[in-house]
Amino acid sequence: MDKAIEAMLDAFIAADRPSMLLANEIEVALDDAYPDNDYVQDLVGMLAMYRPEGGEGGEFLYDAEAIRAKLVRERDYLSALAN
Repeated sequence: MDKAIEAMLDAFIAADRPSMLLANEIEVALDDAYPDNDYVQDLVGMLAMYRPEGGEGGEFLYDAEAIRAKLVRERDYLSALAN
């Protein structure tokens, strides 16, 4: 896995209230690095719908906890792809 992507994933996972800017940066980096990977593209779509307030901002939005849980699984998946 690209070290920059890994660092962004770690920063989002560790943050109490991850920023939308960080989510957008991860979204773009993953989309660029894995354009043909459906599993990764699912996360890209989720990141596009990230709002710190989650469902309060709209019915189909994801909060930090939902994205964080997906990123933990995604990090393991991307690490396995690299090996």
